[in-house]
Amino acid sequence: MVSIGESDKYLLNRHTENHFTAGEIVRDIIIGVSDGLTVPFALAAGLSGANASSSIILTAGIAEVAAGAISMGLGGYLAAKSEADHYARELRREQEEIDTIPDTEAAEVAEILAEYGLEPHEYGPVVNALRKNPQAWLDFMMKFELGLEKPDPKRALQSALTIAIAYVLGGLVPLLPYMFIPVAQKAMVGSVIVTILALLIFGFAKGYFTGNKPVWSALQTALIGAIASAAAFGMAKVVQGLLCSLFISLYLVLYFVPFLFFAIFRVPITVETFLDCVRFLEIERAEA
Repeated sequence: MVSIGESDKYLLNRHTENHFTAGEIVRDIIIGVSDGLTVPFALAAGLSGANASSSIILTAGIAEVAAGAISMGLGGYLAAKSEADHYARELRREQEEIDTIPDTEAAEVAEILAEYGLEPHEYGPVVNALRKNPQAWLDFMMKFELGLEKPDPKRALQSALTIAIAYVLGGLVPLLPYMFIPVAQKAMVGSVIVTILALLIFGFAKGYFTGNKPVWSALQTALIGAIASAAAFGMAKVVQGLLCSLFISLYLVLYFVPFLFFAIFRVPITVETFLDCVRFLEIERAEA
């Protein structure tokens, strides 16, 4: 293995890197918390719009948080596992190409280095050095030809747990007011306040760690959550109105179809007979 010179070691020891390297973990946290804050919040707002009680909203919300955490965690696991499987397949294919067509692969190394502005007399020694070190050659091709980084073997499980835990923590925030306030409409106001504050804090932290403008990120995250909850609340009101119209229509059909039947077929009918039919339908509906 080739080592660097003493002067280079001295310079590296004096220099401290300030780059943020926990990008994958932060990405998983962002996915889990953002969905956890938004989806249960929108669900609770929608059920509140449908005049459901706090206990029903809380039960549905906790069930959604549990199911969502499992689903999101499983999605994170499968995504990371697929990434690792893809890397392994491409690694085998690249190794086979190095073994069977080394001259072509060496030409690809030269082409890659030429794209960085190196002249033939400059990249020639590099190509020859890589050909003498098959493992370094393979790593070079994976990174610079295919743009693939070797995934962490524990990445799939870490991703699943990070997303699931983040989803649960985020999802419980909009449900907290429903645990203490029995009236759903009042609890919804508390949920709106608590969730928007959480979205602002989360958006600010997300912007800070990802290098974006924290204030703008906070406002953007809170706006998206507010739009999602408003849409769910409005849809719940629309569905509630449609269901009421449907029930009224069915009510009218159940009570007046017998009367129309008798009228169409010219069956003699009195008011008493019609009322008997109505009473019979009421009894049938009560028993159902």
